Amino acid sequence: MTKKKVGLIGAGAIGTVLAEAITRKLVICDELVVFDVEGSKAEKLRDSFKFPIKTVSDIDELLATKPTVIVEAAGQGAVREYYPKLTASGAEVIIMSTGALLDLQLTPKVHFPAGAIGGLDALSAATNAGINEVTLTSRKNPKALGKTNTQEALIYEGPAEEAAKLFPREMNVAATLALTAKPAKIQVRVISDPQVIRNTHEIMVKWRYGEMQLKFANQPHPDNPHTSALAAWATIRLLQNLLNPASTTII
Repeated sequence: MTKKKVGLIGAGAIGTVLAEAITRKLVICDELVVFDVEGSKAEKLRDSFKFPIKTVSDIDELLATKPTVIVEAAGQGAVREYYPKLTASGAEVIIMSTGALLDLQLTPKVHFPAGAIGGLDALSAATNAGINEVTLTSRKNPKALGKTNTQEALIYEGPAEEAAKLFPREMNVAATLALTAKPAKIQVRVISDPQVIRNTHEIMVKWRYGEMQLKFANQPHPDNPHTSALAAWATIRLLQNLLNPASTTII
């Protein structure tokens, strides 16, 4: 039987949640292979778990292990740098830093999770009939946006593509919506609010046969305030589906 291996690019907060899910057998695989440009971070993750974890020194060494699925959790820069090699590897590839995908050609083996939101199945379905308008309002604590304002402030208003570039760690959700609703355009408002504790995303959709209103209020990841904890668990769900498609159902 062919071994199921997971390759992980990035050994930060999200990578640690993924390793924990594998250790708890929420994700069934035989080995986890980890690459981080800071080798000490990969080694620290390896030493934190009893599950078989192998660390490698570069992307070529990771690809040489022939992972079944590769998960990117290292940022948009890593996606742009490694994307040609990842897509040529033959592995299924999960991209978390979806902002980078806006300028790249998607292939059938490239996947992206819902991240900090949901309802992408409904949004995708509505694109077939015709979408008139999509707006995303994201409200985060200044700390999560790298700001220091003491009063509520609108810090960005404009297209999703620009939001993902200006806030590469914080607004991948905008890119995820843009990729899902293509060719419809997404208008984004980013609010820095010192009164909020949770990362909140409100999505308003007007389409040919009605309207959708979606709201998500997520706890920031305790080790990385720039991302929501839900983003890691959405990736775990997608990983479950790719490794064991017969035993899971996409909801």
